[in-house]
Amino acid sequence: MDDFRCGFVALVGRPNVGKSTILNRLVGQKISITSRRPQTTRHRILGIKTDDTAQIVFVDTPGLHASQPRAMNRYLNRAAVDSLRDVDVVVFVAEGTRWQKDDDWVLEKLQHVSCPVILAVNKIDRVADKAKLLPHLQMLADKYDFSELIPVCAKTGDHLDELEAVVRKHLPHAPPLYDEDQVTDRSERFLAAELVREKLFRKLGEEIPYGLTVEIESFKTEKKLLHIHALIWVEKSSHKPIVIGNKGERLKEVGREARQDMQKMFGQKVFLELWVKVKEGWADDERALRSLGYNED
Repeated sequence: MDDFRCGFVALVGRPNVGKSTILNRLVGQKISITSRRPQTTRHRILGIKTDDTAQIVFVDTPGLHASQPRAMNRYLNRAAVDSLRDVDVVVFVAEGTRWQKDDDWVLEKLQHVSCPVILAVNKIDRVADKAKLLPHLQMLADKYDFSELIPVCAKTGDHLDELEAVVRKHLPHAPPLYDEDQVTDRSERFLAAELVREKLFRKLGEEIPYGLTVEIESFKTEKKLLHIHALIWVEKSSHKPIVIGNKGERLKEVGREARQDMQKMFGQKVFLELWVKVKEGWADDERALRSLGYNED
């Protein structure tokens, strides 16, 4: 056990660079929800990977973004920046050859980090002209004193084993903090709400702004059947029919797909009930955010 390593690894980056997909790949199962929409991740979520030699506690974070027009944006940035405290390694995730202003903003936040920072350049499969990749990587290496720079592809899993090996190397020698079969710090209620929100984000595309969240009102098992009652909160009355869809079809699809994922995750039959309600302007109201579970984790 003297050689055992254990530590916290923060995954940071601007929105939509693939942090959650990397987390799910590294842990080996779905912990954090994903969609093509930026800012899908709204909370710090731990993904825990344990084997005979190490326990790596990955911290998935909301995407950092310079624009903070609403209370929700400010909450997301606080959650991400706070995750940089007391971690042993930071993995800064960037996207292929696309470098944006928000990437520079993330780098600013890393200036005060004392632990090793590894740069993972994700989505390299999307770089059509591979000749551009090497000079781009050199440009990134000149921006910051990264401990390592590793091109990866979270979608296919390419080079994630290299990323994990480098992360392990930087972890301190310490005993495990969590049980070996624990894969996240989040409750089943939280994971159920996230699965519903994921399906909504995927179905709605750009139709609904970010004023949408999910609250689990009831979560209980009766006669081997897990009953889940979820409320979908929207910001405006006009958003409600969009979420429900024509003759309720969209809401039925969301419910069906979320229920299937829940049954896989929880290992039992699920009865899922969804309701849509309006809470005007909740995403720009600090008190409403807290009441809906957006607390400082």
